[in-house]
Amino acid sequence: MTLEAAPTTDDGTTPSPEIPALVSVPASGDRRRHPAPAHLRFFHGPMDCGKSTLALQVDHNHSRQGRHGLLVTQGDRSAAPQISSRVGMSRPAVEIDPDTDLRSLVRDRWAAGQRVDYLIVDEAQFLTAAQVDQLAWLVDDWHVDVYAFGLTTDFRTRLFPGTQRLLEIADDVQRVQVEVLCWCGLPGVLNARVVDGVMVRSGETVVVADTAPADPPGADTGSSPAVRYQVLCRRHHVRGQLSPAPVGPGQLALP
Repeated sequence: MTLEAAPTTDDGTTPSPEIPALVSVPASGDRRRHPAPAHLRFFHGPMDCGKSTLALQVDHNHSRQGRHGLLVTQGDRSAAPQISSRVGMSRPAVEIDPDTDLRSLVRDRWAAGQRVDYLIVDEAQFLTAAQVDQLAWLVDDWHVDVYAFGLTTDFRTRLFPGTQRLLEIADDVQRVQVEVLCWCGLPGVLNARVVDGVMVRSGETVVVADTAPADPPGADTGSSPAVRYQVLCRRHHVRGQLSPAPVGPGQLALP
């Protein structure tokens, strides 16, 4: 067997070999010309666990790599078309409703010459089952990455329709790891709806409100009841107990 000498340049050095595989790697986010696997990822948890903060962080990380995203939401706590976090961050977003066709939303952006490489969907629990299927269609047929963020259960401890469908068909499901605490110190896992200081277990599935009281105690709210949400552990959600029970002098508080 004859071994050929490696080629050299005029200065006697060996040239670096070309790596053909790198030539075929598409530009960041260019999945329409070079289809690559996209994914539907769902991040869920109770209120206050940082879902919107994570949504904004994911958007930041992708945009830094030259990818172009579309942010959508509905019923943000700010009552504005944006994704807002309780830690103070926010970004403009497209407000959608149950009649919005998410495929048409992306197609219209493309028709206007705007790239959409990924979709950030906040408040995903409010999606209809049909809209979740549209997200899966965007992933499978148009290779658009989708990141959905939403509550796990409503104030009755029932899965939201959007959450249920995402749990059924998402490629990746993750519970947000930021720990939320009940007033007793145990992990908070369930959302309680509080109306005029009392926990309620019936009413409309969707009532948009924040976790903090909108008005200070004793404030005059007119004829509209003060509505807020509070995260509780399972035990205190079952009991409907929003705070430690008052105790008298010399009386021990029972666990």
